[in-house]
Amino acid sequence: MRHPIRTSAQVAAALAAGLLLAGCADAEPMPEIAQAPRPTAAPATDAPADAPHRTVGGPGSACALPVSFGVAEKWAPKAVENPEFAALTRQGPATVRCEVDAKPAGHVGFLRVWTAEKGPARTALEGFVKAARNTSGVAYREGGSGAGPVTEVTYTVRDALTEESKEERAFAVTTPKGTVIVHLGGLDTAEHRAMVPAYELARTTLKAL
Repeated sequence: MRHPIRTSAQVAAALAAGLLLAGCADAEPMPEIAQAPRPTAAPATDAPADAPHRTVGGPGSACALPVSFGVAEKWAPKAVENPEFAALTRQGPATVRCEVDAKPAGHVGFLRVWTAEKGPARTALEGFVKAARNTSGVAYREGGSGAGPVTEVTYTVRDALTEESKEERAFAVTTPKGTVIVHLGGLDTAEHRAMVPAYELARTTLKAL
């Protein structure tokens, strides 16, 4: 009778050991999960081009321009055509043709489109920035757009009245009908940065007409 009792005890011990080992095995982390990298967000400059959007610049749009580009949701484009304010609509070699108002989207600022005569995009952009007042930190770089190579610039403008500085940026592209400059300002730097996605949408969807 003692032999069966010892056998049962041995079986029970073996089963307990097996369960313990199984529990330890289940507790081991899976290398694939523990070592997997966290997903990263897509760059802000890539997202706007894939999102649904309206366009401005083409036939039947609010502004007649040498280019067309996507307009951010709720932004309101409007042509600038009043000849009585011609002096106020020029900056260096460029004349403003269209402004896209951000107010309906909850921001204070405009995306403005300027045109200049045919010539190198950088030359026109440099003249545009030099005509602005109290600029600093001017930095140019060559980049791309939906219409091909562009020259971009970022800089800071100091307001003489408020004695505060704010960021601004623009890009210029050469087209068969002349140079086009797209500029983004804003009430202040915070507003400017909040509106950069609309600027990037314009750049990445730009098409020469």
